Amino acid sequence: MGDEREALSEEMLAALGREAEEQGAQEEEPRLTGRRAGRRRGKRLVLPKEEGARNWSPEQRLLILDTWRRSGLPAGDFADLVDVSKHTLYAWKKAFDERGPAGLMDQPRGAKSGSRLPELTRRAILMLKETNPNWGCQRISDALARGPALPASAAAVSKVLHDAGYELEEVATQPHPDKPRFFERATPNQLWQSDLFTFVLKRQNRRVYLVAFMDDHSRYLVSYGLHASQSAALVLEVLRAGIASYGAPQEVLTDNGTQYVTWRGKSAFSKELEARGIAHVVARPRHPQTLGKIERFWGTLWRECAQAAIFIDLEDARKRIGLFIDHYNFQRPHQGIDGLAPADRFFGAAAEMRQTLAARVAANALELARHGVPKPPFYMAGQVAGQAFSLHAEGERVILTRAGQARQEVELVPPDQPVAGQALPIAESPPAAIELPQPVCPDGSPLSQEGMEEPLPPGVAVVDELTARDSRDIVTAEIVEMCDEEVRHDQ
Repeated sequence: MGDEREALSEEMLAALGREAEEQGAQEEEPRLTGRRAGRRRGKRLVLPKEEGARNWSPEQRLLILDTWRRSGLPAGDFADLVDVSKHTLYAWKKAFDERGPAGLMDQPRGAKSGSRLPELTRRAILMLKETNPNWGCQRISDALARGPALPASAAAVSKVLHDAGYELEEVATQPHPDKPRFFERATPNQLWQSDLFTFVLKRQNRRVYLVAFMDDHSRYLVSYGLHASQSAALVLEVLRAGIASYGAPQEVLTDNGTQYVTWRGKSAFSKELEARGIAHVVARPRHPQTLGKIERFWGTLWRECAQAAIFIDLEDARKRIGLFIDHYNFQRPHQGIDGLAPADRFFGAAAEMRQTLAARVAANALELARHGVPKPPFYMAGQVAGQAFSLHAEGERVILTRAGQARQEVELVPPDQPVAGQALPIAESPPAAIELPQPVCPDGSPLSQEGMEEPLPPGVAVVDELTARDSRDIVTAEIVEMCDEEVRHDQ
């Protein structure tokens, strides 16, 4: 038995020695000349350092395991013969028993490639990106943490999007001539910013004006107002609505608009602030960066709501913009305040009040602001004289579709009056109309409809109407005088 073990060990060692010699012969570089390299300074003979663990090939591992199995030696005794540890032998044997020869192959080291986030988080990231293509990685990370409470850093979001096929697009930007300055008040109600924004109601082709007051510390919109004119009365009503709900600020920052400042004397807005003990801070002319926070809000409002929304009238626009402001105040994470919502900062010391107001905000405030109240779907299909047809609604239109014919827009009219003696149809009560919820943000829009009158046709002015009225009065007076003279002459 001992002779057989020695023979197997010598055979294995000889095979390993021959393989090592072949590898050394392949790696050794051929000598170009018979001269030896000259003696170089800085070199000396030392004992070789102990080499680290040898990198065994899969074939060598299989040969060692097979030799060990046939030798019948204990792992500790056989490991000394082949210069490996017994733990390595056991690990190779376990891998071979579980996966066969594939278990002896070199395994990749390090973490697995790709994202390690749960499948639910990855799907939520892809759905948010598909719904909001303009959102960045940090915005998606903040929305996940604030909404479904799914932790994912901006780098993890970027990896998921990269694995899904998204590519980084570099958009050329114009360099700014100067480094932007930044300021922020330390606590809420220290400083409010106010500005005006204008856009057109698409259905009425009517330009309207939106004014808002924003808290500088938290970016919380304290009040807003929408009207057909950009008057100082509109600004004053919105200011009073904000003060009535959240108290008076210490300062108010505005631009040099005529609603806030007059070049001679004091404006009505300045007098109102002075009467309330509020300091009026006016920005430098032609420098919108001073009001950068509220200017940035106008851009957000336009891109995320007003640009694509179709408002029915002025009242519908007021409610839906108010709902978007509620979404901005209580639900939308703000990157300028570390991913918090403006209400988190504004009500930092009054959590109960914030919870009370947040409970009043509709869960779908953003969708209501963008698309209004969802209308019930309308669809009808059937056959007339053997021909199939269908009726369905597309927005405000009703489309008739018939087999083999082009689509046609039709108008639904009430049925004719019933014939005498014919039973009247049973009238069904119409479904209750769905109304938009009232926004939480105070609305300071004036109640009067001043500025919403129909515009005069081209070439017609108010002076013309007054002149014509005076002319009619003069002619009427002359006719009356002539009639009086004829009556006196007859007498």
